[in-house]
Amino acid sequence: MYSLFKTYVLLLLLQFFVFSGFAGRRDRLAGGAHRNKRVKDGGADYTMPEISTKFRGEWVLDNPNVGVGAMQLQLMPNDQVVWFDTTSLGPSARKLEPPGNCPLNPDMNNKPDCFAHALAYNWKTGTSRTIVLSGEPWCSSGNLWPNGNLVATGGTFTGVKAVRMLPKDDLKANFIERRNVLADYRWYASNQVLEDGSAVLVGGRDAFSIEVVPPSLNFQPKKIDFPFLKETCTPPKGPNRFIENNLYPFVYLLPDGNIFLFANDRSMNLNPRTGQIFVEHPILPGGARNYPASGMSALLPLKLGPDNLNPLNVEVVVCGGNKHTAFEMVDAKHVKDKVFVPALQDCHRIHPMNKGAKWENEQDMPTPRVMGDLLHLPTGDLLMINGAKKGTAAWDDAIDPNFAPVLYTPFKRMGKRFKEMKPTNIARMYHSTSALLPDTRILVAGSNPNQFYTFNVPFPTELRVEKFSPHYLDRALDKDRPTIIEPTTDKVLKYRAPFKITVQFKSNIVLQPGEAKITLIYPPFTTHGFSQNQRLIVPTIKEINNNVITALAPPCGKIAPPGYYMMFVNRLGVPGHGIWVHID
Repeated sequence: MYSLFKTYVLLLLLQFFVFSGFAGRRDRLAGGAHRNKRVKDGGADYTMPEISTKFRGEWVLDNPNVGVGAMQLQLMPNDQVVWFDTTSLGPSARKLEPPGNCPLNPDMNNKPDCFAHALAYNWKTGTSRTIVLSGEPWCSSGNLWPNGNLVATGGTFTGVKAVRMLPKDDLKANFIERRNVLADYRWYASNQVLEDGSAVLVGGRDAFSIEVVPPSLNFQPKKIDFPFLKETCTPPKGPNRFIENNLYPFVYLLPDGNIFLFANDRSMNLNPRTGQIFVEHPILPGGARNYPASGMSALLPLKLGPDNLNPLNVEVVVCGGNKHTAFEMVDAKHVKDKVFVPALQDCHRIHPMNKGAKWENEQDMPTPRVMGDLLHLPTGDLLMINGAKKGTAAWDDAIDPNFAPVLYTPFKRMGKRFKEMKPTNIARMYHSTSALLPDTRILVAGSNPNQFYTFNVPFPTELRVEKFSPHYLDRALDKDRPTIIEPTTDKVLKYRAPFKITVQFKSNIVLQPGEAKITLIYPPFTTHGFSQNQRLIVPTIKEINNNVITALAPPCGKIAPPGYYMMFVNRLGVPGHGIWVHID
């Protein structure tokens, strides 16, 4: 009897150890999937835990005085960061080059204007050149064409229906402009690149319409009336006393070819070419999220599944903003005694393609934020940067700058998704911008809460350019940082086709399956707290052999619109420098 009992106990112990070993192996393969909820929201990125660091980032001054405010900003595939402000509000702090270059300014009674209102900034050297810009681009929108040219659309005064194009391949070019070619006024509008490389233009002040513009300066304008944009607009309370709360709407291309449109506190899915509405989502409570309340939003990473057909997760996040009445309480056109209402601190998420989709409460941000930028990082995480804690957008309508960037990891356990990074000491509020660079740093420029270039005030016109190094640039992680070997890496990606990336490490690491993640990031046009066209795609990896990664290009333009992308390789959460690739 004792022998039978002893045998039974041994069998139980053996079963326990076998099960424990399997469970432990399963947990290691999950790579913290339960902790990060990645199984629910698109699958784990790695089969092992990501490499961690306590490094909170680093700031450096890249240029002490660039001379032109960065109101609208676009990183181009030629490694120039192009930005511009306004042509109708007087001189900038920098003259056009060469000396004596003084073209007539149509927005200043056709008088000669020797001052620069646009420039191309070389992010590698910190040097820049001035660009001639005509036709007022104040509060315009923009995108890249599939060939990498920059197009800026709309503005005000002579630029309200204008299209301006800056060629990628001519590093000495000025903007080429065509006026009065858009179908409607596009002042404070948003652009979204579509599957064929054209762009849908949405809204604008007193423009309750949408239109699709091809990647060309020659086209026939056609507008589609869209009453939803009027319904979400807080009516003016007299001449030039706009409130609105729905300008610079959040617009995203969905994987079915339709777009998700968010304005004020309402959202819907619609056909961008016909205006047909397929579903209107529930109202997002708490306040207004678009200009001038100016919250933040992003389409979360689109990770492709093993079949390379569809993203595992399609989700939009919206954070911050302010109460519907906040602008009316602070703007000089409405009140004499300003009341700076604290910004919103909440975040919400929605799966817009799911039947019966509803807004889900996300973890609150560490601090309130209005006018911030929400940028994709090479890791698949996001960064909140710039903005203020009180007030709204518009001239002198905000105080209490939000100096601290925040790392947002959307698939970690609730309560662990936000981490404050090292703060800057430069206020970046109204008319500030930022961009992810191919070297994985963040370029930060602009901030002008004043109508003109003004320097003797609490929040002056800001002409300094900074770079922020996020947590993953901890020097202790350099041994784990992959370097892409360009000569043996494919730079032209064809839809659905395999492509190869060769990497190496300083520490002679041999990359193993389950350790790597590729990210493809479409560089956005950023202005007024919204990064238009921003998109991060995680392609399917098929094989890793001797540090050569074989992956599959995205399946179509609905998921990855044609054009230039920054491509990064990550090892367990540590990204290396990216390179430019073209997808078509």
